[in-house]
Amino acid sequence: MRVLVTGSVEGLGRAAAEALLGEGHDVVVHARNEDRAGALAPLTGQGAGLVVGDFGDRRAVLRIAAELNEGEPPDAVIHNAGVWSGPAVMPVNVIAPYLLTALLEGPRRHVYLSSGSHYSGRPSLHGVDWRGRTPGRYGDSKLFLTTFSAALARLRPDVLSYAVDPGWVPTRMGGPGAPDDLDQGHRTQVWLATSEDPDALSTGAYWFHRQRRQPHDAVQDTAFQDRLLDALAKETGVPLPGSR
Repeated sequence: MRVLVTGSVEGLGRAAAEALLGEGHDVVVHARNEDRAGALAPLTGQGAGLVVGDFGDRRAVLRIAAELNEGEPPDAVIHNAGVWSGPAVMPVNVIAPYLLTALLEGPRRHVYLSSGSHYSGRPSLHGVDWRGRTPGRYGDSKLFLTTFSAALARLRPDVLSYAVDPGWVPTRMGGPGAPDDLDQGHRTQVWLATSEDPDALSTGAYWFHRQRRQPHDAVQDTAFQDRLLDALAKETGVPLPGSR
């Protein structure tokens, strides 16, 4: 299986890409810029493909989608790239995975990295700064992304869509004092992206360490899902295939 892992220079993305390569999958890794791409040499040396672009810049996301569509498109995407704070929160955490989902022609599985912080998100789209002119709220971004995952599952039954809470793990983003198991942080994503286990073939769920969890109530609110999809389509000019 060919799997794209975004944000794969370090942390959970790197661990997922290494695990996929170790299992014999065809992997495409991603770095924000050429300097960071150098750290992926051990993976590209094992045959991994590479795409480079800053997900804070939607033009770079459009270019990466076009590059992937011109070659052999991935069968699955682990949408791992994310930022904790600052103006890039909405562009990186929401707009980039939305555009990749809407534009990539091949994937039949999308795994979105959510967070327990999505429970603190506000189910309101009023005044959201999608372009990153001002700092965004991380919890809001993860609520939007988790809701998008559920909307994709509802509207595109031909696509498997999952949201995953990897836990608060000691990555660069999570910090050294994070209490959850780093070794478990990437395993659910890899399993969902590749497994033929019946549980892994059920779409639309929110996962934590290979166990389904109940997400924020707004995630399953179809009216909120539709409002979010409308806002993202209007903002980007790219509608989600299969949406109204």
